[in-house]
Amino acid sequence: MPTYTYVCEQCAKEMDVFQKITDEPLHTCPECGGKLRKKISGGVGLVFKGSGFYITDYKNKKTPSVKHPKAQKSKKKAS
Repeated sequence: MPTYTYVCEQCAKEMDVFQKITDEPLHTCPECGGKLRKKISGGVGLVFKGSGFYITDYKNKKTPSVKHPKAQKSKKKAS
C-alpha cells in the first residue's frame, strides 16, 4: 500500500498515512480539524525489509530437492 503525506494548512502538522490508491483522500486534520492537503513527494525506491527474499525461504518442502551429481575426478594414467 502506498504511503501518502498530508499537511494541515491550519496547524502545519505533517502525517504519513497508509492508504489504498482507490481510497478517498483525507480532508480534515485529526488534531485541529483544519483542512489537509496531500503533499507531493518523489517517493522512495523499492525497499526490502525482513526475511523472505532468498530462494530457500520459499522452497516447497513437499517436493524432493534435486541433487546435482558431484563432478567425478578422472584419474589419467601416464602411458
